[in-house]
Amino acid sequence: MTLTTLVSGGSANSREAAIHFAIEQDLARNGRHLSTALILEGLSDGKLATFPHELDIKRIAPGCFCCIGNLTLRVTLNRLLRKPPARLYISIADSTHLAQLSDFLSDAPYDAFLEMTPDLAA
Repeated sequence: MTLTTLVSGGSANSREAAIHFAIEQDLARNGRHLSTALILEGLSDGKLATFPHELDIKRIAPGCFCCIGNLTLRVTLNRLLRKPPARLYISIADSTHLAQLSDFLSDAPYDAFLEMTPDLAA
């Protein structure tokens, strides 16, 4: 199961800073780097690109995942899950439909692959 966290609110930069901090906390807790993938909505300054550990980073154009029918997210997620990471962060700008997105990721077929963890607010 891939531990999955939704990260919402603030700017793309602040969401990435929150993810950066969470990854560092995981590293401190586990004493080793877990394979980590990120699905990031929008563009930022690329702070995560300078992270000392390898991250599988996928960027999706800005837009509500629920309102656009989840197609882009579904395709990106399905590709990532072919070789599942231990950890996945999904960064979204608008938290309006956070509950719907969480439900989508908790339902079949993703419930067999993803273990949802508490959301992060940036």
